[in-house]
Amino acid sequence: MGVFFGLLVLLGVALHRDYGMGWDEPADRLNAFVSAKYVALKLAPRFAQNQPRLADIPDLRQHRDADHGVLFMLPLVVLEALWPGPDPAEWAYRRHLLGFLLFVAGTWAVFRLGAGRLGNWRWGLVGAGLLVLSPRIFAEAFYNYKDVVFLSLFALAMLTLRQLLRRPTAGRALLHAVASAAAIDVRTMGVLVPLLTLGFGALELGYRPARRRGLAGALGLYLPVLAAGVVLGWPYLWENPVGNFLAALHSFSQYAKPLEVFYWGDFVAIQALPWHYAPVWLLITTPVPYTLLFGLGAAGVVGGVRAIGVRRWLRRAGARHDLLLLAWFFGPLLGIILLRSPIYDGWRHLYFIYPAFVLLAVRGLRALWRAAVGGQPGPKQLVWLRPAARVGLVLVAVGTARTAWRLVAEHPYQYTYFSFLPGPAIERNFERDYWGLSTRQGLEWVLAHDPRPVLPIAMDERTALTLLINLKMLPPADRARLRLVPPAEAAYYFTIYRWHPGPYPASMGRPVYTIRAGGAAILSVLRRP
Repeated sequence: MGVFFGLLVLLGVALHRDYGMGWDEPADRLNAFVSAKYVALKLAPRFAQNQPRLADIPDLRQHRDADHGVLFMLPLVVLEALWPGPDPAEWAYRRHLLGFLLFVAGTWAVFRLGAGRLGNWRWGLVGAGLLVLSPRIFAEAFYNYKDVVFLSLFALAMLTLRQLLRRPTAGRALLHAVASAAAIDVRTMGVLVPLLTLGFGALELGYRPARRRGLAGALGLYLPVLAAGVVLGWPYLWENPVGNFLAALHSFSQYAKPLEVFYWGDFVAIQALPWHYAPVWLLITTPVPYTLLFGLGAAGVVGGVRAIGVRRWLRRAGARHDLLLLAWFFGPLLGIILLRSPIYDGWRHLYFIYPAFVLLAVRGLRALWRAAVGGQPGPKQLVWLRPAARVGLVLVAVGTARTAWRLVAEHPYQYTYFSFLPGPAIERNFERDYWGLSTRQGLEWVLAHDPRPVLPIAMDERTALTLLINLKMLPPADRARLRLVPPAEAAYYFTIYRWHPGPYPASMGRPVYTIRAGGAAILSVLRRP
């Protein structure tokens, strides 16, 4: 176990400089600086007013994204302000590494949850391994400071919840309150943690009378500490905790900005997405063996309920843990569908339900393993069950090995992973590099293949931000050679196919460099005529 997590940390250290800067990173950084300025003016106004770096930072009250949680980024921008260094790219790389290290902590939480439920640390390690061998999640752990950071904190909060429900103490209540507040202070969807805490706390009160007094006291301590922690870690709430928190919740559920996504070959406004948008994206970007195992695990839970009835089933502590996993996964997914909450860029806003998906998949794998290697079948079992289970294990092993191979072969473009769709189908129907990270490799290719001292480059104005921010990831000498200009003046034109999924006319230039992942083009560089 220690070897696995040690190697995972070393892998993060080795790879964190391989990724470009994501579309959201400048906005996340600015939001954190806005909150840092607000905190500095509140706590040390004279010092803050004498800091020239803060002069151009917007005021929190006028900033349009002030309601975004900044807990992860806030301490990082404070450190950046104190020790900026000569190259701005260095702090981007540090953020990448720290984001991945937090993902390691979330992976450890999945390990603990799996080991605790299945009674064996090896099964817990399988769950951690499946989480790491999920290409999109692995890649985005380096730069997605909203969704994967939230995934990690949510998993940690679920671990502290499980520990609290098993043996309620004041210390565990405080730890769970801190973990819950941290999740909420990154994404408002974190309010699901206290809802799950109260709901499953009520179940424990009903089914474990011997623990009622201790659990009731722990929950009574949990709620005020949680409220204080949420406000403390989110400066936006300081002046009006209740009103601003409700405003942030409304902003998340009623996202009003005009934005279209490319889905099933058409551009669709995010406010008009069909109900199946999130489930389809989850299906096509999750390795097929994991999906099949998840189905087997979920079916096993449902079968257990049907076999003995709901009341008898809920008397078992393990059954209540399985119910927690089902609520963790299906609750938010059904909520998004029924409330028609706008989401975009695939299902990334629901990444936090993926650990529950993985843990149910491990449950399915254990059932398959027992069917394949268990004792002699009883008279009521079908003759073909064991050989079928063995074939299933082989197919799962092959599929997982293929996923691991693609994780390596498609580095650092794993964030565009599709599980079973061929490249042409991906290009015709779905968005690809909506993060824009591949523009960094495109810039490096142009610099390596054109010796001219000044290279004018361009991109569609709707995606040009990705070009601009990835310029900052290059060495200073390389940055000095590149000039961002209008398309008509450019020597090279970049496209990530986000709002132009098809090929470009010859008048725009001829493709001289294309990056493909999974058979689909995710970036092309056109040499202008």
